[in-house]
Amino acid sequence: MKLTQGQIYLAIPGPSVMPEAVLRAMHRAAPNIYEGELIDLTYGLLPDLKTVAGTKHDVAIYIGNGHAVWEAALANVIEPGDRVLVPATGAFGHGWGEMAAGMGAECEVIDFGRRSPMDPAKVAEALAADKDHAIKAVLAVHVDTSTSARNDIAALRAAIDATGHPALLMVDCIASLGCDRFEMDAWGVDVMIAASQKGLMVPPGVAFVFFNDKAAARRAALPRVSRYWDWVPRAKGEMYYQLFCGTAPTHHLYGLRVALDMILEEGLEHVWQRHEVLAKAIWAACDAWSAEGPLELNMADEAHRSRAVTSLRIGKEHGTRLRRWCQDQAGITLGIGLGMATEDDPQSDGFFRFGHMGHVNAQMIMGLLATVQTGLIALDIPHGSGAIEAAARVIAEA
Repeated sequence: MKLTQGQIYLAIPGPSVMPEAVLRAMHRAAPNIYEGELIDLTYGLLPDLKTVAGTKHDVAIYIGNGHAVWEAALANVIEPGDRVLVPATGAFGHGWGEMAAGMGAECEVIDFGRRSPMDPAKVAEALAADKDHAIKAVLAVHVDTSTSARNDIAALRAAIDATGHPALLMVDCIASLGCDRFEMDAWGVDVMIAASQKGLMVPPGVAFVFFNDKAAARRAALPRVSRYWDWVPRAKGEMYYQLFCGTAPTHHLYGLRVALDMILEEGLEHVWQRHEVLAKAIWAACDAWSAEGPLELNMADEAHRSRAVTSLRIGKEHGTRLRRWCQDQAGITLGIGLGMATEDDPQSDGFFRFGHMGHVNAQMIMGLLATVQTGLIALDIPHGSGAIEAAARVIAEA
């Protein structure tokens, strides 16, 4: 019997659940883009974006998705023929490297696989071997959404500094900003990218590049940068239209204003703690299910798991069967096993993911877990007992 009437819950790792207040703010007539409230609102967004990123430096806003700011960030610091180093821990690490290669860079990949975080010592070895400093940037993903690996960016910065190598540290925080603790300046990050549709709780369509003085100096040394991707007028333009190289993403800006207000009113520390507790509740349930049967967390070490997304292995076909049951019979959509295909499982049927980022609370997570357990029972997939109780205990003791 289908019980899908009522509110559908999209528990995928982005686009995340959007607050009604954000949607209401966007549901309005188009504003004047030349003067008035929109201009004041936009300039007010910039310091708050920097607060969430943990930086006192610059931010440029782009109309586009995460892939757009992969390219935007690279366009301002990389020339054809430059080398970049990519310590990959999943599909998105490889993807950023492929973007760099498509722009003419020579891409050196250190592949840490799908179940391990990056090893900063191996990155340091690669940089130490680069005596001529041909490597211009290290492209690191803080949280890889495909594997749910969370990388230690502060340790990576320390390892780079220990070599004395001048490469820029560029970090993809698309899945982590506003969910996992991230502190751009304190961790020594030169360039950071993010997008609206995950921890920032706004529909896809706007994305951000934050950059410090070292990165700005690299941009100044380049002979040319595409007018559209150039971050200088976007961050320092004298005219409003320069912030977007044309028409502003008007309705996204209204939504972003409300979303940032919500984050700052809650407080970043509490935002990070809330994601921590809810993630640990999910892991507790998964550990209980894993006691009997095929389900297992993709990242074994809790220290290297994202607090925003959890990637799971459950054996060929079970993942797709469970996802479809949850969606078709109960109204919850789980994430696909993105980037997890193998020769034996070319469609990633043995994988699925939970998104638990942004506008989520205890009852949503407990409902998600109870629904998944119901699906395991309905599909006769072997699993251990006590999962819901284990998750409840984590939340109750928080």
